[in-house]
Order: sequence, then C-alpha cells, then structure tokens
Amino acid sequence: MIRLGTRGSALALAQAEAVAVRLRALGAEVEVVPIRTEGDRLLEARLRDLGGKGLFVREIEQALLAGVVDCAVHSLKDLPAEIPAGLALAAFPPREDPGDVLVTREGGGLAELPPRAVVGTSSPRRRALALSLRPDLVVEPIRGNVDTRLAKLARGGFDGVIVAAAGLDRLGLRPAHACRLDPEVFVPAVGQGILALEARAADGRVRGLLERLDDPTTRACALAERAYLARLGASCNSPMAAHATLRGADLRLAGLVASEDGRRVVRGALAGPRGEAERLGRGLAEALLARGAAAVAALAPRSA
Repeated sequence: MIRLGTRGSALALAQAEAVAVRLRALGAEVEVVPIRTEGDRLLEARLRDLGGKGLFVREIEQALLAGVVDCAVHSLKDLPAEIPAGLALAAFPPREDPGDVLVTREGGGLAELPPRAVVGTSSPRRRALALSLRPDLVVEPIRGNVDTRLAKLARGGFDGVIVAAAGLDRLGLRPAHACRLDPEVFVPAVGQGILALEARAADGRVRGLLERLDDPTTRACALAERAYLARLGASCNSPMAAHATLRGADLRLAGLVASEDGRRVVRGALAGPRGEAERLGRGLAEALLARGAAAVAALAPRSA
C-alpha cells in the first residue's frame, strides 16, 4: 500500500488520482488521503497576508514526515525553494501545459478587454505582467478553486480571470471564452504545470516506485527553474517567473523579475546543455541580479 497525501480541492484530488492511476498500473495498491491545509482553511484571506503558498504544503509535509502518508502530491509551483530535511522530490511526471489562460465573459485576449477592465488574480506575477501589458487594468485579488473563480467571473464581479492552463485541463474544464497567453511574453511561474512527488528520503521502497513515474525532460526543466528560484531568494510574493524548454540536448530558460505595478520588468534567457540545468538556473538568476533585479522586486538573493 502507498498512501498519497494531497490537498482536498477538486484540482488537487484530480492530480493525486492521476498519479494513483499510474501507480496502480505498476501493480501498486494506492490510497488517496486528503489533508486540509492552513491555506485551505483560510481560503478567503490573501496569500501575502497568510505567509505564502507554503501554507498549502506544510501540513502535508508534516504528515509525510510523521508516516501518516507515504508520498505527497504537490503542484510544484506551490513548493518553496527549500524542502524540509528528511524529504526528497522523488519524481516529476510529464509536464502539462505550463501557460496561463485569460478567461473572459465576452472573448478575446488582454488587448481586447475594455478600458479599466477588472481582472481577477491573486498571483503577484500575473498581476505585474497584466499591468505591464495593460497599465489601465484594475487587477483585483481572487481566491478559491478554479471552478469558484470561474463562477465569480460568470456572476459579473470581474471582466476576466487569469488561471493556469494545466488546472483547466486536469479538471476537464473548457470555458467558452478562454485565450491562452503567450508564454514567451506572459512567462509562467516556476514549476507551473508540473506535479512533484515528494517522499521520505530514507524510504527506498516508495522512492523506487515513484522514480518509475519520473520524466527526465520534466526533471531537467524543474531543476533549472527551482535553481533560479533559490538563487534569487524569491518568495510567492515576488513577481518573478521562469520557464524552461528542451530541444534535444539543449535547455533554454527564460525568466523575468517585475515590480508589483508592472512598470519595470527585467527579462533574460540562457541556454546550455540539459545536464547543466541547475547551473543554467543559477546563471540566469545571477544575470538578472546583475541587471538590478533585486531593486525591482522583494528578493533575498542567496549565495551561488
């Protein structure tokens, strides 16, 4: 038996069940164990005020360390740069669409929104990028699960909401007016579209099983993006982004750091061998820091 710990939202449960299906195909007996996190209990509060996305993983990691569950299934973008001692990221299944989607009531992209349109997002990155492209927008915080956000849009409280494409795909949602945002411009969050399977470092049985789900391409991208995150010393309150892509043996990492109001955006890109993913991530972070990124957003750069 392998017990998968996960948040109890519809999206988190769908993600965990997708992992369970693959493990069962390998002959494992699997139980999905929903765990209510502090972030879920305080769903209407702002992440900035609560202390960040780490609130969505803390209780799950505690349950993992305590032996209540054997594996934690996370959205990688929710994981802080450092994980607790005694835990390891055992596998990254194949990445899904890493991009963002603008969903509106009338259709069209950011350029088609009316002047002073109200756009919902609680992501500092999405807020900054939306304002960098459309300074006239009114960007308001919005919390809740994906379907809750879409319901708030339908009720007329917003002209548009920005959500992750992977979230829509995993829930099987197909909004009538959804416009995919160009990831070269609207650079995705670190780890967006990637699931992280976390296990106890000393649990060889579980790690060996999970490693059979690991996708080398996704792992290289994840390592590059998380090395970038760690070197910047960024938090979920920092408007920053990084997106890695692979072509053959070559990895390209694009990243940015922005001011909260979107008026200043420092962008960059770096490419190199996929075997040097973490070095590339650190290198891009250092290049942006050299161009003044720490003066643009709240960062606490860490030594290389």
